[in-house]
This record gives sequence, C-alpha cells and structure tokens, in this order.
Amino acid sequence: MQAVCEVNYAHILRILPDCDTEDLSYRFSIGKHLAYEIKIVESSRYTSSLSIKQTTKDMPDYLTPSMTVRLYHDARLAEVINSQNTGALEPSYEYPNLKMRQRNEKQMVNIFLAEWLDFCLKHTPRVTSEA
Repeated sequence: MQAVCEVNYAHILRILPDCDTEDLSYRFSIGKHLAYEIKIVESSRYTSSLSIKQTTKDMPDYLTPSMTVRLYHDARLAEVINSQNTGALEPSYEYPNLKMRQRNEKQMVNIFLAEWLDFCLKHTPRVTSEA
C-alpha cells in the first residue's frame, strides 16, 4: 500500500499547483460531463488534508466519489483517511463486521484514488476556478 500512496502523492502534486496553503479550492473539469473539486482543508509543515469530490451535476450523491486525503510531505505519501463520509478507515477489518467493510477496504480506496488521479492526468484536467 505504501507504493500506491507514493504514486498518489506524486499525482496530486502534478495536479495541484499549491498544496500547502489552507482554504484553497480548485475546480477541475474533464470534457463536458465530469467535474470535481479539491479543497485544502488543513495545512501544516509536514501534513496537509484535502477534500476531493466529484461535483458532476445530475448525479446522486451516493454515486459521486468523495474522500479526505492526508498528504505526508516528509514521507511523500498521500493516504485516504475517509471515503464517502463513512468515518476514519482502519488499516484492516475483521470479516464479517457490522458495517460490512471489506478486509482490505483502506487499500482498495487508495487504489481507487490512484486510478482516479491517473485518469485525470491522462485526460488533461483544466482548472476552471480557484478560490
């Protein structure tokens, strides 16, 4: 999982021009129908927290990805710490469990982020607004 987190960190740095200034918000679009937003919600010397969500219109919330990602600048890692507003993710889960999470759910969410960032980079996202 560390290798996936390293790739995610590198991809996020390629997309974001400035990832250490709190309260910045970037809106991106790919084509006509895919839009997403990355907000820097917390920033310190060694870590930053990002809120990443798809903002495509005319799609129910439960079908649009949203996650909180922690960037560890000293280790050069980006780790998903919350996905779909379900609370903090544990490193692994006993199975079965009350919330029916997969044993390796945290790893799967980090792989999803890697695939999503790779898709965005391949399709040349363009910043549509900065706040």
